[in-house]
Amino acid sequence: QAQLVESGGGSVQAGGSLRLSCEASGNIFRINVMGWYRQAPGKQRDLVAFITSGGSTNYADSVKGRFTISRDNAKNTVYLQMNSLKPEDTAVYFCKADIRNFGMTYYFDYWGQGTQVTVSS
Repeated sequence: QAQLVESGGGSVQAGGSLRLSCEASGNIFRINVMGWYRQAPGKQRDLVAFITSGGSTNYADSVKGRFTISRDNAKNTVYLQMNSLKPEDTAVYFCKADIRNFGMTYYFDYWGQGTQVTVSS
């Protein structure tokens, strides 16, 4: 099994910045795509951004130009730099990683426990 642990959430005023981190640990042979999702109260969980092992990225339209996803493959860690935050960015943010465990031939989706981001106006 592998585990994902997020950190970096908190409360900030509109226009501020936060940086989220998510470290994968445990039984890891290889990590493919890593990404961030968010879920606001009463809403579905939506993709925010993802990054491939080669560094290709993709963003939701709502965060383009404001958020930047990056990863450190040596540390099995993905980051989300969030700038120009808006109240509508308020949500629980989850990281997800496609992980191949040692001894396995396919990838599993692993999720972190989530970290709260609150943006006040």
